[in-house]
Amino acid sequence: MFLEKPKTVKIRKAVTSRVITQEDIRNVLTRIKSAEAAGEIPRERSQQYTAFIIFGAYTGQRSTATTSRLTVGQFREALGNYKPVLLVNPDQHKIRMAHFVPLHGCVMKVVRPLLAGRKDAELIFKHGSLSRWLDRQRIPMSRFKGHFVLGDLRKFAEQHGDVIGWDQSNRAYILTHGVSGVDWSHYKHPLPEHVYDIYMRYWGDVTLK
Repeated sequence: MFLEKPKTVKIRKAVTSRVITQEDIRNVLTRIKSAEAAGEIPRERSQQYTAFIIFGAYTGQRSTATTSRLTVGQFREALGNYKPVLLVNPDQHKIRMAHFVPLHGCVMKVVRPLLAGRKDAELIFKHGSLSRWLDRQRIPMSRFKGHFVLGDLRKFAEQHGDVIGWDQSNRAYILTHGVSGVDWSHYKHPLPEHVYDIYMRYWGDVTLK
């Protein structure tokens, strides 16, 4: 009873080895452009794929749970605002949280061509087509052995946010990380123009294309 009990060995949590860089995102965009030039995919599909990649990288929205469910009308309404922010509805989100997503100038540029002649209720992105194309391409990554998947877009937004010193509260709101506490459910309710201003303070000079 007087002997010292053996100390519990603490297991060190590993830091993710899946590091996504700007170079990786640009490489994916280059591959899409090359596929169009080679006649492997039509221009319409190239525009679709490019817009999905750029939107995901700049906003960090979940590819399947959110981005794949966004409509033409939502983007059309967002682009009509002086400070463009897209409203994600509860049924388009994993934890049913409605939130505003600022649209960077690079996002607006690639999304506008997708709106012409389409109805508001249509889904703006062809998620399944892009996912299958990426599976076939197996685009290699620069910092680890593996190939690009759509989930890497969200990882890039989070990781590059550290590089540019992205405001934690603004980041948590847009990416909906750690927003299940009392602060977010009862007190915080950021206005769209403020979400946009803070976001652009950090992401405004980031160019991926």
